[in-house]
Amino acid sequence: MVSANVIVSTVAGRVEGTTADGVSRFLGVPFAAPPVGALRFAAPAPVPAWDGIRDASKPGPNAPQNTRAFPGLDLAPIIGTGWREGEDYLTVDVWTPDPTATGLPVMVFVHGGAFVAGEPGAPTYDGTALAGAGVVLVSVTYRLGVEGFLPLPGGATNIGLRDQIAALEWVRENVSAFGGDPDLVTVFGESAGAMSIGCLLGSPRARGLFRRAIVQSGGAEMVRTAEPSSRYARVVTDALGVEFSADGVRGRPVADALAVQETLADPLKRGDLREPDGTDPGLGLGAFLPVVGDDVLPEPPLDALAAGSAADVDVLVGANAEEMNLYLVPTGAIEVMTADQVRMALGMVRPDATELLTAAGLDETGAHAGQVFAAVMTELVFRGPVRRLAEAHTGSTHVYDFAWRSPAFDGRLGACHGLELPFVFGTLSSATGTSGLLGEPAAPQAVSDLVQAAWVAFARTGDPGWPAFDAARRVLRIDVDPDVVTLPQV
Repeated sequence: MVSANVIVSTVAGRVEGTTADGVSRFLGVPFAAPPVGALRFAAPAPVPAWDGIRDASKPGPNAPQNTRAFPGLDLAPIIGTGWREGEDYLTVDVWTPDPTATGLPVMVFVHGGAFVAGEPGAPTYDGTALAGAGVVLVSVTYRLGVEGFLPLPGGATNIGLRDQIAALEWVRENVSAFGGDPDLVTVFGESAGAMSIGCLLGSPRARGLFRRAIVQSGGAEMVRTAEPSSRYARVVTDALGVEFSADGVRGRPVADALAVQETLADPLKRGDLREPDGTDPGLGLGAFLPVVGDDVLPEPPLDALAAGSAADVDVLVGANAEEMNLYLVPTGAIEVMTADQVRMALGMVRPDATELLTAAGLDETGAHAGQVFAAVMTELVFRGPVRRLAEAHTGSTHVYDFAWRSPAFDGRLGACHGLELPFVFGTLSSATGTSGLLGEPAAPQAVSDLVQAAWVAFARTGDPGWPAFDAARRVLRIDVDPDVVTLPQV
């Protein structure tokens, strides 16, 4: 292993990273000004230029957030370990096989975390393997929770999405200095990151910033309208004891906002987040979502997609077979939920809860109620939105279904939410072990090789290696023995 320093010139100034095993890494490179003072709750501002050489050899601060934990499961490899305080956190991490190259495909990663947590520096997202496969990887930090997705009078809307757009603009202006082609950009993300990309596909502000998109366990539907978003913002400001405005919250430390955010993580304390049709688009999983009705999202992104907003963007989209197991297996809820509890939980977010649960097999005995709830929520939150995005997109579309099952929790964790991430990044060891997402023994390297090769091929050419999703509705089921299957009509 040979390690050396390497210097690259960005538009704002020079940065010094490190090179090891043939891959150069630059951490904490700013794409926008620190969001403090008057810039808190404002759209991202340009990066102030600097003199000299900025150190990009080690991680910087990340977005303000609370630590998240699941019983018996170590999610730090994909969600991080919480807030690393500091003002200058609107940054990107960059991995490149050769900063002196030209024309390399670029992959821009948007992390998940329910719009309240996560960071690009989590161990699973190490970009060494992807860069070694010949791409420039750029991972994005964006504002979360109250700081990024709370619409307040006097503040910007959809701040977290604006940060992502600003990062993509930074890529367009700077990635050639790292060997990348600014006209060959693929944006990819998982969970809230994927839902963000679903929004960007329908956003006029993001047009022309990427050529391809990979949407992992997300769609283009998890957005709110202004009224329930404003109701929740009032709940937050009331809990903080400040006026209902951006200035009011600016007067309180970020740590105070995080404390309120943690208290309001309890669904019973959030207030009514339902739309006029009685549905909560967040389906009880979170209060913070992008908001429709501004210049970023002038219309619901799925409607924009169907109208051709991203017709020139190649899309690869998919989900995991048992997404909701992540939330219900470690807690044991999947084994003990009763029929009444399942009906109540779903009834709080869907007016058609009884019909959905009955169609999925819930009966008066309540047998396997938790498994029925998991299946219905997997469809509502992930698999249904994935299918509808694929059906709405008017450009080239490929679909996958990740079916490899984790042996963790005696095999009950299965093909849960987030499971595909170590396979994409080629970082299986980061999530392997008795408390790891991948469990023990080691996950199959062949599956990681397949997934990584498909993602990289898609970034290069728009073809991941299996038939497009057209009238035949063909999908690659990813497992030890992958197979192209037909997605049934629903």
